[in-house]
Amino acid sequence: MFLRQLNYLVALDQFRHFSRAAEHCGVSQPALSTAIRQLEHELGVTIVRRRQRMLGLTPEGERVVAWARQSLAALDGLKQDAGFAHEIAGGRLTVGVMPPAMQIASLLVESLRAGIPALRLEVTVATSAEVLRGLAEQQFNLGIVYLDQLPAAGDFEAHQLYAEQHVLVAAPGMALPSGKRCSWAAAAVFPLCLLDRSMRSRQIVDSCFEAAKVQPEVLYETNALELLHAELRTGRLASILPVAALPARNEGLPLQLRRLDPSPVASVGLVRMRHPMESGLMTRCWAVGKALDLTAALAL
Repeated sequence: MFLRQLNYLVALDQFRHFSRAAEHCGVSQPALSTAIRQLEHELGVTIVRRRQRMLGLTPEGERVVAWARQSLAALDGLKQDAGFAHEIAGGRLTVGVMPPAMQIASLLVESLRAGIPALRLEVTVATSAEVLRGLAEQQFNLGIVYLDQLPAAGDFEAHQLYAEQHVLVAAPGMALPSGKRCSWAAAAVFPLCLLDRSMRSRQIVDSCFEAAKVQPEVLYETNALELLHAELRTGRLASILPVAALPARNEGLPLQLRRLDPSPVASVGLVRMRHPMESGLMTRCWAVGKALDLTAALAL
């Protein structure tokens, strides 16, 4: 068994297509297919369901992929430790970020780069559930998620970055209630664009409307924060967003904000899997992340 076979298998699981996986690995499709078949022969199991094309992984294949990811992650940690032993302050870090925290991910990236100048970063936007699954499967080293989404088993280590605040937000032309705050009942009278129901942030918003015994008029839903921001700027719809998910102040028109009262408290934090042995890079990155407190940066 060779490391290249494990890399090919992980790429095939990622792209679910032989040609795209081969292109990603910089080899021909026949070479990648042959390497996967050799791996199947060595292990004595069928990993890939195929006919003319890939149909998916077998249950045995799913277990082999999980093992391959863990093995490659362990090897990457060994390489990084060796690099730090030679005082090379670099390495690669993958971070999964839920959409409502996308705006503040840059603050984490800025801190990591300040602490580790040669660090190579890969940031992916995904739901909280996808980030946690990616951490468990070694696809992400760190994640930013709602801390109430963490399983009770204790496999994850967490550090709170901030407590989320929700606001009613609209373009300047919309007549919002006067003052700095408004109730959920008052927010329900406006036509709204919201994140879709798969998002934990939206589930929190829905529970607040339900507690207020009001039914909002939701005319537009999306899982893409950029589309929500674009719709807000048209002035046709208002929205309810966490402060961390608001457009940057220098992007387009200034927006009106009203703090929603009562405002739910949802902790957002940096998480990682607990490992008995971790690389020098992860030790340093976690130390940098734990020094962050974004409460003041997100205060209204």
